[in-house]
Amino acid sequence: MKITIIGAGAMGCLFGALLTEHGQDVRLIDVRKEQVDTLNKHGLIIVREGKQRVVQVRATVDPTDIIGTELALIFVKHAQTEAAARTAACLLKKDGYALTLQNGMGNAEILADVLGEDRVLCGTTAQGAMVLGPGKIQHSGVGDTVIGMWGQGRGAITTQLAEVFTAAGISSRVVADIEPVLWKKLCVNVGINAITALTGLRNGQLLDQEASRMLMRDLIAETIKVSKACSVSLPDDMVAHVEQIAKATGSNRSSMGQDIDQQRLTEIEAINGYIVRKAQEQGIAVPVNQTLVRLVEIVQRHYPVS
Repeated sequence: MKITIIGAGAMGCLFGALLTEHGQDVRLIDVRKEQVDTLNKHGLIIVREGKQRVVQVRATVDPTDIIGTELALIFVKHAQTEAAARTAACLLKKDGYALTLQNGMGNAEILADVLGEDRVLCGTTAQGAMVLGPGKIQHSGVGDTVIGMWGQGRGAITTQLAEVFTAAGISSRVVADIEPVLWKKLCVNVGINAITALTGLRNGQLLDQEASRMLMRDLIAETIKVSKACSVSLPDDMVAHVEQIAKATGSNRSSMGQDIDQQRLTEIEAINGYIVRKAQEQGIAVPVNQTLVRLVEIVQRHYPVS
């Protein structure tokens, strides 16, 4: 399958490397020339459980270098999703699809506005990765990837992609209704990302203190309350599930934490901010989420001027 990965960050590089290793025709596209040049010259270094390997990948900064893509896999930050959608529109075949596995909510809607709902797939992944430097990542978590059509139903393309991903070591499955899956992943991100971003902790360290565990539980409780008001059912064991994810990705610094570390714009508006907006629509108070949104906004608005 001819696949273009838009966004050569930690997750984009991880998926690109795994799919390349298993025979797929993969290109990565990114606006950062240093990252692209490093990947092309030296390959991608993947660190996993104390060992490292190098995967030769192909990358570019120019979408016109790529034509006839069957799948555009979107791994940019939420704020760059519209630009990524327009890039995908230029490089996709007429019968090609875009798949978003991004964090947060609202990305599939943006893709659908540009490409049309019937060409958009979305899902979640429990794979974890962290940037260690240009052209170097840590593969810090392994778990299921779940895929579905953004519109209702189960298209043949979803089954094909799940097979391709699973063959590449990315264990994947297909669901007919992706919305509850997206909310479940949102709950994980709500419970972990902003806390790690503000405290400097890694995911697993959130479980070391009762104070951070209680904060996680408060965030999750508010998310469950909002999901019910939006007619979305989340599992009863969400607290245990989020804590299990934090433990499984214990050595990982969340994507929002990495953004704060690198003084980049975070995805707070698509994660905790989404809960705040939905709560306002439903007339529900979510003070813990509201507070964390404000704190992250304060931090990112006061990055030192270079």
